[in-house]
Amino acid sequence: MSDESLLQFPCDFPIKVMGVGDSGFRALVVELVRQRAPDLDETRVQVRDSRAGRYQSVTVMVMARDRAQLDAIYQDLSRHPHIKLVL
Repeated sequence: MSDESLLQFPCDFPIKVMGVGDSGFRALVVELVRQRAPDLDETRVQVRDSRAGRYQSVTVMVMARDRAQLDAIYQDLSRHPHIKLVL
């Protein structure tokens, strides 16, 4: 398995997280991402409600240091029961 990546670190990397929309979903996503990326700029977080308003997607732009950091963020987000999908 090749360790080469198409990404050049550090780089801006968008992470899209989807879950049931409620008032605390954005804060939950930011809190989980900030554990691995403490320098997260909250002005680079976008929230979008589904058409019916039942679900939300939160896109977080992370300044990724390396692949290990991104993998850890994805694992943390994927494990949380309120999060349905991480892209």
